[in-house]
Amino acid sequence: MASDKSTVILGEIKCGCVLRDPVLQAHSEALGSTTERKVQLIKGGLFLGSVTTAGMLAGFGTTLAMAKKKNPGWFNKGMNATVTVPESGASLALRALGWGSLYAWCGVGLLSLMIWKVLGVHSLKEFRAKMQSVSPEIPKNMDTSQTTEQFSWENLFKSK
Repeated sequence: MASDKSTVILGEIKCGCVLRDPVLQAHSEALGSTTERKVQLIKGGLFLGSVTTAGMLAGFGTTLAMAKKKNPGWFNKGMNATVTVPESGASLALRALGWGSLYAWCGVGLLSLMIWKVLGVHSLKEFRAKMQSVSPEIPKNMDTSQTTEQFSWENLFKSK
């Protein structure tokens, strides 16, 4: 029997041990692969988040620059409060963005909660199964016999 030296981590304790059982070796390798998957998932999420943030900032900056270039007088008028308008355009826009964001978050949350309660599910697995049973199946690969048929909405939405 071949023995492989492996490091086992239990909470804060690291232990170097020899794994002689192939089942234990496979389990140790599977644990390593799940942690690698979690790390890869976190790295992917951070990458997508940073790309999204960079895109949003670039879009906002470009729009702001275009507005200032197109009409600098009106742009400067909106940046500062005046006697006739006690609130600047920027502060008004930020306030509107705050209220709009609050309404959007609350609305989506309320809608999600209502759908969750109407379906009567208690976990995400149940929700997924319920939605898969309710929604039509989308074929992954189109057969050549189906592509020659004319498109119809009835075929797309017919139940399972």
